Amino acid sequence: MKITIHTDGAASGNPGPGGYGAVLESGNHRKELWGGYRLTTNNRMELMAVIAALEALKSPGMDVTVVSDSKYVVDAVEQGWLFDWERKRWAKVKNPDLWKRFLRVFREHKVRFEWIRGHNGHPLNELCDKLAVAARNQAQLAVDEGYESQPDTLL
Repeated sequence: MKITIHTDGAASGNPGPGGYGAVLESGNHRKELWGGYRLTTNNRMELMAVIAALEALKSPGMDVTVVSDSKYVVDAVEQGWLFDWERKRWAKVKNPDLWKRFLRVFREHKVRFEWIRGHNGHPLNELCDKLAVAARNQAQLAVDEGYESQPDTLL
């Protein structure tokens, strides 16, 4: 089964309150996901959007295309940096907690990434941005435990 996932992350201040949004599409099916955190970074939210979307998939072995405006996330995977970081046991890598979580779910599927320019009129990217901003602006925000426990090493 082919699935397309669109994602975006947002933070007000960096660090500051943040949110992510994702839209999953497969055939006629569509699912929207979002979440917000009281203190986090934009890069963490960009990555969290992808993680949340991949974790929402019900079966392993899906053929997934992730469409993102995050060079941080797309290049880390497509340029192979992520796998070098893993081989080097995450030495001097930002956000290792999320990258490890990402790899667990990434390896359950056939995933490829496609980068698009953000805020460029792409309807699903704009929707993901709206979801991320709305999530960030909620009254009750979750704690980004990975960030708040070690903010100096995760920026």
